[in-house]
Amino acid sequence: MSAALVVIDIQRDYFAGGRMPLDGADAAAENAARLLKAFRERGWPLFHVQHLSTRPNATFFLPGTDGVEFHPAVAPLAAEPVIQKNFPNAFRATRLDTELRARGVTQLVVAGMMTHMCIDTSVRAAFDLGFKIDLAFDACATRSLRFVDTDVPASQVQGSFIAALHGTFATARDTAHIVAAN
Repeated sequence: MSAALVVIDIQRDYFAGGRMPLDGADAAAENAARLLKAFRERGWPLFHVQHLSTRPNATFFLPGTDGVEFHPAVAPLAAEPVIQKNFPNAFRATRLDTELRARGVTQLVVAGMMTHMCIDTSVRAAFDLGFKIDLAFDACATRSLRFVDTDVPASQVQGSFIAALHGTFATARDTAHIVAAN
């Protein structure tokens, strides 16, 4: 079995001073950096996914802004592949699936942002494509949401989405367990 790390959308707009700051972004980036370090040291495949917003009236991840740049903790090295996407799903209209299959990858370790959007849709798509997924839940971050008259705190959004993915679509584990197991 060949594993690859997929780091999704850990970009500056999601951090303090950005256009869409997330709760827990700094801790998630630190844990994603630990995963990157482990995969780099082992020479295993890894992919950086970068969202570029092309939809009308987009407010963040605008091409040509600092907000689309990767957070320094997880910035790609020169030889590391960067997959650019325009939709929440990292597989939709990208070469990610092709690149993974070309390397014989059957298992993914996923980290990134936003848990309730791009992580959720990408993990479900990867499952549908036949990949086995370890979701590094402490290397992911999200934000509070509002539905009708209900405010949902980020911790509940995070817990709900990780719980929904765990079991059927992925195995949710913390970074320390993923690094030790791989």
